[in-house]
Amino acid sequence: MLRMLKGMAAGALVGMAVSAVILPQLDRKTQKSLRRVGKRALNIAEDACDMVMGYMK
Repeated sequence: MLRMLKGMAAGALVGMAVSAVILPQLDRKTQKSLRRVGKRALNIAEDACDMVMGYMK
């Protein structure tokens, strides 16, 4: 379980680094859209993490 969480965290960090490089080159509408989708994905990931932690108790 811990190995999977480490992999997810590493993937998130790589994704953030790539987006930090690419995002400034995009137009404002695309930037807003990507930020909105990123926030949704973060909320979904937090909910999933909470659910998994609830099962582990």
